[in-house]
Amino acid sequence: MDGDTIEARGPLIRWSGDKASWYFVELTGNVVGEIHYAAMGRTGGFGSIRVRATIGETTWATSVFPDKRSGGFVLPVKAAVRAAESMKEGDMVNVALRI
Repeated sequence: MDGDTIEARGPLIRWSGDKASWYFVELTGNVVGEIHYAAMGRTGGFGSIRVRATIGETTWATSVFPDKRSGGFVLPVKAAVRAAESMKEGDMVNVALRI
């Protein structure tokens, strides 16, 4: 990918709330600094950073969110993306992010 794209790999994890389960790719390690550098203060609510994410052949607009537990970020992955890319909880996922 080009220099404006951050490539990462992380596990697909599930977080269950009161009414629904949410799925995220957990982004940790060196990619955290790359995301902070690329965002350069362009954060939204809850420290979110708007991105265009690509997994496999699927690209969508979303945000990454800081994860206090891991010190990294989490990328929400909606059901349509998980279905299109045949993803399940625990899979290691390659992600390309454009800030």
